[in-house]
Amino acid sequence: MESATITKVTLRQEKLRSGKLSLYLDYYPPIWNPHIKKMSRREFLGLYLIGKPKDKFELDYNEEIMLKARGIRATRELAIINEEFGFLDRTKKHADFLAYFEAKTKEKYQKWEIVYKHFKDFCNGRCLMKDVTIGLCNDFRSYILKIRVKQSGNIISRNSAAGYWSTFRALLKIAYKEGWLKENVNDYLDSIEWEDPKINYLEIEEVKRLAATPCKVEVLKRASLFACMTGLRISDILQLRWENIEMSPDGGYCMRIRTQKTKTQATLPLSDEALSYCGEPGRGMVFRGLSRAHTREPFKKWLKDAGIKKKITFHGLRHTYATLLITNGTDIYTVSKMLTHKNVATTQIYAEVISQKKRDAANSITLK
Repeated sequence: MESATITKVTLRQEKLRSGKLSLYLDYYPPIWNPHIKKMSRREFLGLYLIGKPKDKFELDYNEEIMLKARGIRATRELAIINEEFGFLDRTKKHADFLAYFEAKTKEKYQKWEIVYKHFKDFCNGRCLMKDVTIGLCNDFRSYILKIRVKQSGNIISRNSAAGYWSTFRALLKIAYKEGWLKENVNDYLDSIEWEDPKINYLEIEEVKRLAATPCKVEVLKRASLFACMTGLRISDILQLRWENIEMSPDGGYCMRIRTQKTKTQATLPLSDEALSYCGEPGRGMVFRGLSRAHTREPFKKWLKDAGIKKKITFHGLRHTYATLLITNGTDIYTVSKMLTHKNVATTQIYAEVISQKKRDAANSITLK
């Protein structure tokens, strides 16, 4: 493909969370990449600088890496002048897969960051594109199935493992689509089968008992009761701002949010009672001072004080909201919208829970 103008090749740096600086070449205007069959601007070199060198040794190291990077830049510029673009194919396999993974986590939700950290531990902090083979991926699959929860030391649930593995495979699919992986590794990988999840939730009387029970962390109590009445995930509650709450055309209040997990834009009605748990109106975060740590031991302690023996997490309050809606006759489609589910099939499990409750109620009547 002919180049209409002379492409400028600039050596640039991108700061990573680790503090290192990843070096890459910026092509402007973009150049034709024959491997992915489209125009391309960036080429990561797989070279890194120490972000804050502490001594002469680290300064010398940075200088040596920069010399190498400048040499590559000059070679690329000459190749472009000669209209030789094959280097893009050759260098992709030496690109840093781990850095690519880290960059993608910035575009996604929290689970991606969790999986990235597990993969980084798995590969001891180093993995190039050429290292991403079927064997490596299957080894990571086995690794995921043996991950232990730090707090309890127990192996993570089957569904957590399935979710992590699904996220990693989504990354592989994107990397292949963008031309970083030459082979669609996904075609050769087995999934981790999901188990039918057990939905743990509170009955309405238990919610009332919880509301009547004092909690040492006042903001936790308000956020929990708010979750029972809105179904919001903890990630969305932590990010909820007063600016997200406004009057709706029908005269009531609503929340305009972008969910942290699925990045879905949603406008959700807010009852006066739910709004009362938000506290005094103001600016900034609604549940100021709340942290994920509060949803663990302090939450368990509060449940125990309320005499609730069920094994339930803060996320179970979202299940509580859904089951209460369906119990009160709300149709499955509306519940799906209220939970910001992308697919009604995801909501169907709550209808099945209610069906089981009806079956249990029918079987509770006996003349024997």
